[in-house]
Amino acid sequence: MNNSVRSTARLVVAGLRALIALTLVCGVIYPLVVTGIAQAAFHDKANGSEIKADGKSVGSERLGQTYVLDKKDKDGNPLPDPKFFQPRPSAAGPNTENTQYHLLVSGASNLAADSKVLLTGVQQRRADVAAFNGVSPAAVPVDALTASASGVDPDISPEYARLQADRVAKANHLDAEKVRKLVEDHVDGRILGFMGEERVNVLKLNIALRELAKA
Repeated sequence: MNNSVRSTARLVVAGLRALIALTLVCGVIYPLVVTGIAQAAFHDKANGSEIKADGKSVGSERLGQTYVLDKKDKDGNPLPDPKFFQPRPSAAGPNTENTQYHLLVSGASNLAADSKVLLTGVQQRRADVAAFNGVSPAAVPVDALTASASGVDPDISPEYARLQADRVAKANHLDAEKVRKLVEDHVDGRILGFMGEERVNVLKLNIALRELAKA
């Protein structure tokens, strides 16, 4: 009986030692080491690719956001602010009809290519974007019509940014040529020169736009 108790006690003590050791290694030392390496080697990315303007955090380089007015349309969605470049539509949110980056979930709408809901939505977006920017519906690029897979895409195509330049210039009482140049200055090339597509980060572009408007 005594041997059995001692054996059990040894097992309990060994288990506690293993628990303490693994807690220290996996729960304290490993996270601290990984965090230290991340902060030293990838400080910006480790902190969420935060972007600051006027000393304040205004968002992340990796996450899209909205630029809207206090007014709402007939469906209750905030109206886009004409003074800012607008991002891609987003399907993220409480339902697949939400295009305003109200993030309860992140993801695509999962609508099939032959979905009537998708087709109707694309047609409506084409008409809305064309009217908002004062251009022909045929001029609206595809990324202005379809939501990204993540629902929080921070970038738009150079074509979509260029399409918005005149509207933004007029709304801010700026020279259109200066705004167009601002767009070209913010076009990021393909990764390593051949991967992906050219893109424009909307948040960075709008921050530069504000600086131009102040000047």
